[in-house]
Amino acid sequence: MTMTLTEAGLTLADPSAYADEARLHQALSLLRRDEPVHWVEAAGYHPFWAVTRHADIMEIERDHAVFRNAPRPVLAKAETDERMERSRAEGTALRTLIHMDDPQHRVTRAIGADWFKPRAMRAMEQRVRELARQYVDRMSEYGGECDFTTQVATHYPLYVILSLLGLPESDFPRMLKLTQQLFGGTDKEFQRGGTTEDIMATLLDFFTYFHRLTAARRDTPTDDLASAIANARVDGELLSDYDAASYYVIIATAGHDTTSSTISGGLHALIEHPAELARLREDPALLPTAVEEMIRWVTPVKEFMRTAAADTRVNGVAVREGESVLLSYPSANRDEAVFTDPFRFDAGRDPNKHLAFGFGVHYCLGAALARMETRALFDELLPRLDSIELAGTPEWMSTTFVGGLKHLPIRYRLKD
Repeated sequence: MTMTLTEAGLTLADPSAYADEARLHQALSLLRRDEPVHWVEAAGYHPFWAVTRHADIMEIERDHAVFRNAPRPVLAKAETDERMERSRAEGTALRTLIHMDDPQHRVTRAIGADWFKPRAMRAMEQRVRELARQYVDRMSEYGGECDFTTQVATHYPLYVILSLLGLPESDFPRMLKLTQQLFGGTDKEFQRGGTTEDIMATLLDFFTYFHRLTAARRDTPTDDLASAIANARVDGELLSDYDAASYYVIIATAGHDTTSSTISGGLHALIEHPAELARLREDPALLPTAVEEMIRWVTPVKEFMRTAAADTRVNGVAVREGESVLLSYPSANRDEAVFTDPFRFDAGRDPNKHLAFGFGVHYCLGAALARMETRALFDELLPRLDSIELAGTPEWMSTTFVGGLKHLPIRYRLKD
């Protein structure tokens, strides 16, 4: 089916396109080839420039003085943008690291940075591997068939990140549901409802929960990341309740949903590419590069937005002050100018200059943890895997921001 450039641009604002990878990549390939900086006017959204080439996205990510996160860090309906702007004016808005620019971003990011540095990751590795083993053991208990996404991939990284925060296990189901409602706000299976009010209600539930957590950790500090956030000071002042809650939200949601998407999508890629699965099982030393390829292949974060603080140009196209650009990471990670045979899953791809974690000052805080969790799960699963195949049709989440497979039915045999 022939697609016009206008239709290709509109797919970026269509949540259903991200649940149809063939359609999505047809659109992105067309834009990369014919109009890599493309003006999009989608009904219900403020217009934006769609940026689809790897080099252009890198250029924008490097120039964080001109291309700012505020006031529009992610693609949202115009009504939601305006509601968030009113909340910002009232001091009651979600204000995570992705909403911030330097210098505020730098000092706020530092609050949690030590918890994700190599030394901290080494301290966590044994626990992560124990959890990976437990979840592969659960696969044995499921009798050779399960929905890998909902029964394994979703819960394993959730357990890791919420344990790091120090939340009680009894609250994990609530955090999972709220995360699905937040990132799945445009997916009929997960959304609380389809309106801006429903999205704001989900945020309010997050804030209510984390306000209580902040008060508890300030009253009785503990040795966990939640306590570090609650008691952190910027310029001598404690974070406001909304800023503290915003910090928890980004850690608790992005810290598990992106990794679960990578793990599910990575396993699906291995099932769909049995030669790569066999190659990886024969040479386990390839696992680090295979994990990077899974991350590139899935690209759980679909986009971030930047707004020009001055008149500038991107790939020769004039971008005016106040205009927004959408950075399409799935497109960058299939860019033919950077990746040889980009639509081939290659467990040994090296180099692999994917942008799934972003680039520059906003590079993903939890990238090392995501890599470690993914590697630990496949380190445990692959040696025990005797056979595996699809047991039904995989389903992807409808989204324009964060997502991946929401169902991956598999049939398998594990070695004792």
